[in-house]
This record gives sequence, structure tokens and C-alpha cells, in this order.
Amino acid sequence: MADGFVGTRDGQTLAFHDIGSGVPVVFIHGWSLSGEIWREQVEFLAAQGYRAITYDRRGHGRSSKPATGYDYDTLADDLAAVLAQTDVTNATLVGHSMGSGEIARYFARHGGERLVRALFVAPTTPFAVKTDDNPEGTDRQIFDQLVAALKADPKAYLAAGAPGLLGHDAAPETVKCALDMAYQADPGALEKCLRAFTETDFRSDLRAVRVPTLVVYGSGDMPSMPGNARRTAAAIAGSRVEAYEGAPHGLFITDRERFNDDLLRFIRS
Repeated sequence: MADGFVGTRDGQTLAFHDIGSGVPVVFIHGWSLSGEIWREQVEFLAAQGYRAITYDRRGHGRSSKPATGYDYDTLADDLAAVLAQTDVTNATLVGHSMGSGEIARYFARHGGERLVRALFVAPTTPFAVKTDDNPEGTDRQIFDQLVAALKADPKAYLAAGAPGLLGHDAAPETVKCALDMAYQADPGALEKCLRAFTETDFRSDLRAVRVPTLVVYGSGDMPSMPGNARRTAAAIAGSRVEAYEGAPHGLFITDRERFNDDLLRFIRS
């Protein structure tokens, strides 16, 4: 097992956790969280003979918290640094929520180097904002309101979002664990990341994903998510989409056993 820090091209450091040996699986966490959110998947895969790597996005967890670098070009380059410095090859890449954009931009920007599969979990791709050519998006005004609420009281905003991630019946200790991760994130970074994943258009990026791809989502997630999942899968040739009935945004937490089994089956496919 290895824990350490990866250096980025602009001099930041990203905390990572690397456990197990064998075929690698690299996880990208969602907005406000950290690599620790994947603990159950990491331990499961290591026990199955796989290598599992997580890292904290800049501005999150134990990583550097700079004022800049929250655009997806930089975030994709950060991912490239993690893959290069951990020296993975033939890896499966798993991204949750905001992390789906990092997968898409990495393929567009770096050609999918080192990767052989991709798993999108509750993706925010392909494009969240409603425009003339993206009528399925959400009005920009709604996202402006979210950013304003986050700025006004970050802790209250994060706490209010816990049921959407974990469901309304989550155990108090599970909620506390997720919020403890979220409270480590820099509020300014959270604002910039919220803008980035809601305003970035990934429609052309998704066409660059040319590896076997699985898209999963929970039918109990926010209303936009089923559409996001279907449109993400439609943009990636040969991909497939699967729904977890009644599951919330953090389906890999609430439906852990099913998700782990699906993940293992996908890695072995």
C-alpha cells in the first residue's frame, strides 16, 4: 500500500492512495468529496487481486487548494499526472458525478492513454446548461442560485445536499463521514468546480471515448440524471447504460454490493 502526493504541471500536489496489485482501477470522486469516499470499492478490489488508486481533486481533501486551476483542461491534466506518476497501464477509469467530466476531457485531451475501460457513475455530462441547441439542460439561473447559496453558507449548503447523495434514510454515521470529507474542501474551489461542471460542454469530448464504457445511474437521483446518463451513453459508441432502481446520487454507497459486483464484472469483461 502506498500513500503520497503527485505533482501537477502548475506546481500543486494531489494526495493519492494506492493499494493492491494487478490490473489497475483508478477512481475519481464527485464534487466536494475526496478519494476516501471510494473506500469500500478500494478494499473490495484489493481483496479480489486488483490494484485500486484514488486521489483527491485539487481543492478537495488533502490536496493543494490553489485559487486557480478548476477548469476541466487543468483537471484532466491533473488526472494525467496521477496516471503517469503511478505508472498505470491498461487501467479502468471510474468517475462519479463531476468526475465524469474529467473522464471525457481526459480522452479528448490525452487520447485515453493508459486506459482500456471507462465507467461513468451518475454523470453530469454531457452538458448541464439549457441552450438553443441543448434544450434538455437546466436554466442557467438555477445554477446561479446554487452558487449564491453555496457562497452564503457553505456548510449549510453541503449538509442540505447530503440526502440527495445518500438518500433520506442514510445512517447518521454515513452522513457524518461524507460531510467530514466535504468540509475539508476549500469553499472557493467548490464554487469554481460547481461552475465548471455545470457550464462545460462535453458533447464533443464524449465522442473521443473509444473504449468499452458503462454508464450507471440511480432512478431516485435528481430529475436531470437519467437524461444525463442516457445522453452520455448515446454519445459514446458501443457503450451501455444501466439504472439502479430507487438509488440516489451516491449509488455506489447505498447499493454497494450490487455496484461492486457490476464493477468487477465490467473490469473482467
